[in-house]
Amino acid sequence: MKRPTAQFLISFILLGISSAAFAHPGHDVSGLSAGLMHPFRGFDHLLAMVAVGLWAAKMAWKIGLLPAAFMLMMVVGAKCALIYPVLPLIESGIAASVLVLGMITALSLKFSAQLSVAITALFGFFHGYAHGLEMPGAIEAEAYALGFLAATVVLHLAGIVVGIASRARFVRLPQMLGAIIAASGLWLLSTT
Repeated sequence: MKRPTAQFLISFILLGISSAAFAHPGHDVSGLSAGLMHPFRGFDHLLAMVAVGLWAAKMAWKIGLLPAAFMLMMVVGAKCALIYPVLPLIESGIAASVLVLGMITALSLKFSAQLSVAITALFGFFHGYAHGLEMPGAIEAEAYALGFLAATVVLHLAGIVVGIASRARFVRLPQMLGAIIAASGLWLLSTT
């Protein structure tokens, strides 16, 4: 393994085991900059969104389906939270998203496009719902949501770029990252 790859893996492991894994209640949900930064502060979101990108990179011409489904259902989830703010087990669903998306990537599982989109959409809903719960009293809630969506695009693209770039020389890198993400998801589930 080349040194830059080893450093990247060590950094990714440290991110995954960070105690700041839960990004929810108790943070600023006002404005564009808060929305842009939120997914990078909540490692549950960061890991899930990168995993969606890694999985999407394996889908060739359907590469945009999973990120689009995730983001669309994030918006739907946020809207649902504003209307019906009492769904149980949302944090567990988010932790499960990290575990499952990591396992899919680690094991290079292949599903039909429809099932892949359904899985991704479900997890996008959980992530969006959690953020919708935070927004009712927010100042500049629309700007926050726009920032959060933009950060989501960046994280999906990061996963896609790593997935595509590793095809030639580091074919096992996405699987290793998936294993780290899955292990982080297991830890997140044990702490919810």
